[in-house]
Parts: sequence; structure tokens; C-alpha cells
Amino acid sequence: MADKPWIFRTYAGHSTAAKSNALYRGNLAKGQTGLSVAFDLPTQTGYDSDHVLAKGEVGKVGVPVAHLGDMRALFDQIPAREMNTSMTINATAPWLLALYVAAADEQGAPRAALQGTTQNDLIKEYLSRGTYIFPPKPSLRLITDMIGWTTGELPKWNPMNVCSYHLQEAGAGPVEEAAFALATATSVLNALKDDPSISPEQFHQGVGRISFFVNAGVKFITEICKLRAMGELWDDLCTNRYGVTDPKQKLFRYGVQVNSLGLTEPQPENNVYRILFGMLGVTLSKKARARAVQLPAWNEAMGLPRPWDQQWSLRLQQIAAFETDMLEYDDIFDGSHVIEGKVAAMKAEIMAELTRIEALGGAATEEAIVYMKEQLVAANAARVAAIEAGDIKVVGVNAYKETAPSPLGEGVDAIMTVEAGVEEDQVARLQAWRAARDPKAAAEALAELEAAARSGANIMPPSIACAKAGITTGEWADALRKVFGQYRGPTGLAKVARLSNDPAIVAVRDEVAVLSAKLGRPLTFLVAKPGLDGHSNGAEQIATRAREVGMDAIYDGIRFTPAEIAEQAAKTGAHVVGLSILSGSHVALAEAVMDELKKRGLTVPVIAGGIIPPEDAVRLKAAGIAAVYTPKDFELTGIMRGIVGVVENATGDKAA
Repeated sequence: MADKPWIFRTYAGHSTAAKSNALYRGNLAKGQTGLSVAFDLPTQTGYDSDHVLAKGEVGKVGVPVAHLGDMRALFDQIPAREMNTSMTINATAPWLLALYVAAADEQGAPRAALQGTTQNDLIKEYLSRGTYIFPPKPSLRLITDMIGWTTGELPKWNPMNVCSYHLQEAGAGPVEEAAFALATATSVLNALKDDPSISPEQFHQGVGRISFFVNAGVKFITEICKLRAMGELWDDLCTNRYGVTDPKQKLFRYGVQVNSLGLTEPQPENNVYRILFGMLGVTLSKKARARAVQLPAWNEAMGLPRPWDQQWSLRLQQIAAFETDMLEYDDIFDGSHVIEGKVAAMKAEIMAELTRIEALGGAATEEAIVYMKEQLVAANAARVAAIEAGDIKVVGVNAYKETAPSPLGEGVDAIMTVEAGVEEDQVARLQAWRAARDPKAAAEALAELEAAARSGANIMPPSIACAKAGITTGEWADALRKVFGQYRGPTGLAKVARLSNDPAIVAVRDEVAVLSAKLGRPLTFLVAKPGLDGHSNGAEQIATRAREVGMDAIYDGIRFTPAEIAEQAAKTGAHVVGLSILSGSHVALAEAVMDELKKRGLTVPVIAGGIIPPEDAVRLKAAGIAAVYTPKDFELTGIMRGIVGVVENATGDKAA
């Protein structure tokens, strides 16, 4: 009997709720069978569009949803009762679910009919994605609140999607990705089991509603083994540790986003094949087949994909499901001694790593978070070094670089850009929304929300009441910040720099030593992430390599305002400031940092790195940015040599 196709999704959202709604309805008309909502960074991190940290970030990496009016517009003409909606949202997951439920209530959709997923995995936010708000303990409490509430009110909803996708993006190998994900799941289940308000029946239902969201790279045989191993381990944990016997409740259900880390800016057309091989890893094996698949677009290493680019990825899924015969057979890997041996070995390694994390108190403890973060940064550093050395070959990057001109398009029309004025329009609508609501009802709803946070009552009912009273995303998050506080995660950088004997690194180290002597102190390099972008992998690797070549590299993590960065540059006496921005807000944020430095009379040079189109690089250099680096600049030691040159030019000193 032929297997059913998985759910076809495209991760999408941009500019405004109305524009995203048009994109969703267009994708659904092309045969997409589920929605995957991308929210902008202010929405993800609990800020309104008019907050200082939201400057330049509104509508860039997703859709801004500041209140119930935005959620209404986002799902206009899309019936909630019929849709399977995935929301990639974590720290503000209770709030976005509350808005979704409030909008569905207005549509007349029965809550019991609502299907979908909230990602709601804060552990991976501390480790890799960076959109956390609250410390681990209250974050865990919010997760269990959602699980407890949905088991009664939204029985078809997946309240948590344990997400290992970003772990692989941050450097995790298959063992670390699986172990860290299972450690997160067991930490949540342990907290749920210890919650006196959760009955045994609710606990078992909660286990059955936890799903996973994994990454799949080009090594598709390894990915198949990883997923078979995770499925078998999850079944064992559910049965033997948590006493779950219902086969449906302990089923390893997962969705996938095929790897974006491996997509390249040079020869981007090659990414089509990388995406295909990644998809095979999550579709070929029936026992380990994904329930939902999202494929990146071929040009994501260059910027925001256009509707046509997303259609190309959707068509790949449809051809695999409807034109090939992969769904017509039972698992073709059953009985393979190669697969079985690899799966057994991986299971042993995964359990050993899981045991190590649980010995630290579990994934939600500070000790375990620091340990896992350091493991990821070190693993990513080793991966980058292997690519630089040619030990890992990447076609078009460090091998087979010769190429004919691509007919697929370059320049401003090759990617989608957010229209000018989007942020101003969103802010105007937000301010009009606040002015039009009943202030007394809004104040009462916020007070009830804060009281629930303090008392330990379930956070979902007052959150839904806040949604219906017109409360905004920033107001909801600020009410909880007052109770729970705000968290800053570990950077994962080693306390002592590794001293490599690589000749290229040694040569730059000598140049840094000479220049530092002329400067009278170590060359000081401030690596900073302005705005709300939490993708810190690049910044971590730049800071790590800078320390290896002898620079005094300062990196304090994510989410700083331009003013804070300028103050830190003044305080530390930085010789150069490096800005890492991957949210598409590079022009606005870099120019803002330059302005803040000038206000303080600082002439320190500034460099910028990120997914920066060539035309934006020209604009940045015209604004005074000393150098611009993009994913094609994969040789970190070469970047370090460039930074030495920037400081030499700025100070008039030349290394011998």
C-alpha cells in the first residue's frame, strides 16, 4: 500500500501581515498543503515595532505580528479549522498561540479542530538561534503551561517542536544534534511530570503531542541513520522511562528543514542538488520519513527568496512525492547490515552524550547550556578550519571554482527585498491600534497576566484574554520580563585561545604581534551584533579566529543597540569594530553604529559581515565602512589579514 505524501511547506513571511497573507494564499494555490509562518525578529524577541531594538528589523526575516489585528490580516481568507499551521516561534510562543486562538475564535473555528505546531524550544535558542527572552527556569515553565493547556483545549495541536535544526547549523554533528534534542525533550517531560497540575493522562497526552524538527544535510545516508536512531531511542525513552505504552503517543513525529548552512553564495545554482540530496535523507526511509518537509530556496545564501524561488523548491517536493516511486514501497533499508550497524553505533554515542548532559542536571540547567554551547562553537570551528584546509570539499567554494556566467540572475531582482516604508507603515498601524483600544480593559488584562506569572497559574488563559483586549507583543513580553527577568546566554568561546601551528595563522599572528607592539598594546577587535539578529555562528567563529591570531577579541554575545556598541568601543579602546548582521538590516544598523561612534568623537574603523548583496556593500563602503565580508569569504585567516590592514590604514602603522 502506497504511503501518504508528507505535508508540503514553505517557510515564509515578510514585510506585512497583508503581504504575507497574499504569499500564503498564492503558495496554497500552487499545491502547498500546510503553512509555515516566519515571524520578524521583534515579534520573535518580544518587542513592538517601535522599540529602539526593532529599528531596521521590522518585516525583514518574517512577518511582524504585534497584535490581534495583524493576526487577523495574516489569516484573512484562510480558514483556521482547515489549515495545518506551523509557527516558528519560541520565547513568545504562548503569545502567538494566544493570538492565533483568538483569531480562530473570531472565525468560529472550534478549538478542538485547530491543527498545527508551535516550535517553543527555548534550549536551542540559548545554544544557536538567539531569540530567547527569559531565563531557563521560567522558560521551561511557559513550555509546560502550553503543553498542559493544549492537551485539554487544542488536542490536535503540537505545543512543542523540539528543534535540532539550528544545532546542525551551529556546527553539531549527527550525534550532538540528536543527543541535544533528546536532552531537551527529556528536560521538558521531567518538568511536565513534576507539575502537580498535570494528571497522568495529560502527561501521556503531552508526550504524544511533542514533535521534533530536524536538519538534513547532503550526507543523506548518515541522515537516514540519524533519524532511525532517534526514532528508536525516542520509543525506548517513552516506554521505559516515562511508561507510555500507546504506540501513537510514543511515535517519533518530525518535520524537517533541509540544511541551509551548506548553501553557498558562489555558484548558487549548485544548491539545487544539495537541497535534493538533503531531502532524500528524510523521505527515502519509510520508517524515518518526515511528516512535513520545508526546503530552502537555491538562493538563500544571497538574500530573501522570491516567490518563483520558493515555487522551485515546492515543485521538487511534488515531483518526489507524485512522479517517483519512493512512496510505493516498504522501508527499502530494512535488513541492510550497513544501515543497522551505523544506527546501532549512533544510538550508543547519542545515549552516551545524553547521559553526560543529564549528569550536569539536564538540558535546562546553566551548566549544561554552557557545556553544549562550547561544544557547538568548537565543532563549528573545526568544520570551518577543515573547509579552509580543503579537507572538506565544497564544490564552487574551495574546489571546482571555475564557472560559466549564471543565467539565473544577479543584481537587485535576483532576490526579494523589503520595500522602503514598511517599518514606518507598521509603526503607524501599531500606534493607531493602541489608540483605538479600550485602555481600561487592556490594563486589566495585563494585570491579570502579570498576576498569573507571579502565582504560577497557567499563562495561556490570561494571554488569550490579553489578545482579545488588544495587548501588543511588546506589552505581553514586558509584563513577563517584570516577573521573570531577561537572560543573556553564554557565547561558547573558549576561555583560552587555541594556538594553531597552521602556517597561514602563524604568519598573521606575527603581523598582529608587530602591529600590537607599534600600537603599544594588543590589537583590540570588538565583535558586535547590533539589533535583534541572533544568528551568532559567524561572529563566534570570527572572534575565535581573531584570538588565535593574537588579537584581543571582545565578543559579549547578541542583541546590542548601536549606542551600546559605540559605548563599548569607547570603553575598551577598540582599534576596530566588526558588525555581524544576517537579518538583512545591515545598512540601517551599520549606519546607526557609525553615527553613534561619530557622536562620541571616535574614529575607529568599522567592518561588516553578513548576507550582504553587492549593491548594499557599495552603499556601506560609501558610508564609511572599511570592509565588507559575505559568505563567499570563507577563509577566516584571510579576513584576519584584512583586519590587520584596516587597522594599519586607520593608525598609519604598518606591520613589518
